[in-house]
Amino acid sequence: MQINVSKEAAAWYKEELNLQDGSFVRFFVRYGGHSAIQKGFSLGISTDIPEDLGAETEQNGITFYIEEKDLWFFDGHDLAVNFNAQREEPEFDYSK
Repeated sequence: MQINVSKEAAAWYKEELNLQDGSFVRFFVRYGGHSAIQKGFSLGISTDIPEDLGAETEQNGITFYIEEKDLWFFDGHDLAVNFNAQREEPEFDYSK
């Protein structure tokens, strides 16, 4: 699986979470919410240091990643994190 984070989305995370170059953003599975690929589950974020990387990418000096134990959620899909200018927040898109 691959993660792609747009420059605009990375800049939003960097500003909103007060991140410095070399920081981490983890996408993790949480119970509840809504997603296009898993009913009853959604993605959360944290700034934890990686333990067991399953997928990662770097953008604007930040490493965005998913732990190996959370890859089941994506069911073979790639994750694209883009910035929705109208809503002024990131949005998740999934593709095979």
